[in-house]
Amino acid sequence: MSYSPPVYGPKPWLQRNWDARAAMNFMCGGAGSGLLIASAVFDWAGTMPWVWLTGLALIGLGLAAVWLEIGRKLRFLNVFLNRRSSWMTREAWIAAMVFACGLLAWWLVAPVWRALAAISALAFVYAQARILTAAKGIPAWRERRLVPLIVITGLVEGLGLLLLLARDATPVGVAPAFILALPLRWVFWTRYHQRVVPTLARRAQDALRAVSKLGLWAGTALPMLLMVLPIIWPPLTLPAFMLAGFLGLATGLGFKFALVRRAAYNQGFSLPHLPKRGRE
Repeated sequence: MSYSPPVYGPKPWLQRNWDARAAMNFMCGGAGSGLLIASAVFDWAGTMPWVWLTGLALIGLGLAAVWLEIGRKLRFLNVFLNRRSSWMTREAWIAAMVFACGLLAWWLVAPVWRALAAISALAFVYAQARILTAAKGIPAWRERRLVPLIVITGLVEGLGLLLLLARDATPVGVAPAFILALPLRWVFWTRYHQRVVPTLARRAQDALRAVSKLGLWAGTALPMLLMVLPIIWPPLTLPAFMLAGFLGLATGLGFKFALVRRAAYNQGFSLPHLPKRGRE
């Protein structure tokens, strides 16, 4: 496949600095953080260590993916040097705290370490959201309403993953928390969508509108219906919960991939006064 360089001009163009590997950092990091938080809240005694390790592994996978994107990989330690001004640096330091507290929580099975790891995981997904809003040249990212949307999306993904991984051992409180989190995510999505879409390039608008339709039906309405279906037909509890969890997880991951790779159009050049030859 031949490479075609981007054409720069007054019209917006799709950013090419962050590819699918960067998107994986937001996708895996958010889902892994949400899983750690959900596990710490609903499995504080540590009865499902494989769930806890999966959350840590997902965060590590996301960081490994973005490391592969670095041009000079041996210089990755430089990311730790600008904590006063860079949200990427803060993300790296918080990630170190997540792994330190998370591994101690897994090894010692202590609720206090699980709580500290969950707090660090919440800070991690918040730092990821601030990384996006710090990119002021991309209208779909710089909107402040994106921050709570990224955070609640990570929580929904974590609850969905917990439904998938725990199966028959799903703690009692996970289902009602998931039912509450799904419409809350849609509320934050609607607020973000209404504010940002009118300011975007046409292709970025199309990308977010497609995600919006999918998020309403496959990511909110259908999972909520599946979560209440066992009230009518109890034998379907496990498959209904697992399918609902999968849909909540998949739509969140799809939204973040579209945000990074489909809707990330630069605002273009502003040329209020075009040069003219001679006098007017």
